[in-house]
Amino acid sequence: MFQIVFNELSAAEISQLPKKLQLELLAEFQILPEDLDKLDSKRFGVIEREGKKLYRYRAKDYRIYFERTDEGVTVHRVLHKNTLRDFLFRSKLPTSEDAALGETREFWKLIDEGKATRKA
Repeated sequence: MFQIVFNELSAAEISQLPKKLQLELLAEFQILPEDLDKLDSKRFGVIEREGKKLYRYRAKDYRIYFERTDEGVTVHRVLHKNTLRDFLFRSKLPTSEDAALGETREFWKLIDEGKATRKA
């Protein structure tokens, strides 16, 4: 069975949103394993660093950052688009958003914080 698992941090982030918005984001975040094999670049992005592959999914004004697991996907962060966009604007990074994020230590720190909250 394909599962979507939110770690504690991403669950807390999405739970802070109004209920209607939560439902809308979850309704948009309908993915299947084959979606990850042929990504729609309008919705998905891939961020890579040191052999780690993380996916970004655009839903409304939010970005859902997740990784593929044997069970399905684990969601690490649910962030408003301006959170990362503002960072990139201030940093004036001359590359694509995903490539820039892959090279940014602060971004991976956000992801690692989310991984640390997952209960085994």
